[in-house]
Amino acid sequence: MGKQAETLHTIPPYEPKPGEEYMNPDQLAHFRKILENQRAELGQEIDRAVHVMQEESTIFADPADRATQESDMALELRSRDRERKLIKKIDEIFTKIDSGEYGYCEKCGVEIGLKRLEARPTASLCIDCKTLDEIRERQIAK
Repeated sequence: MGKQAETLHTIPPYEPKPGEEYMNPDQLAHFRKILENQRAELGQEIDRAVHVMQEESTIFADPADRATQESDMALELRSRDRERKLIKKIDEIFTKIDSGEYGYCEKCGVEIGLKRLEARPTASLCIDCKTLDEIRERQIAK
């Protein structure tokens, strides 16, 4: 399988060796590869969406058809905006990988953990800090 065909889901999980140091060069290279693939997929999706939106740009005489098209495009643009923000976050994570900060919680500094990073390579908080944030968000929302 070529590098182009490899996707986020085809990269096997990292298997640490006994006594292996957390966030060693092999682990960092593994997560960089996952993030590079994810970034490339997002870029391709954005390019595809722009192309589709340009092709489907039609002026409808019927107001209902025009409203449906505008609604579809607005939804598509919101999705692309989320993808653009994720690309920006991935770029920030590359900086963290280069500086040796990747894999550690931004709030408390503990190891985020390989399994959590495999599931969510963009995680910046340990599970405890993330859980506390979510509890606070729910309390504020009430």
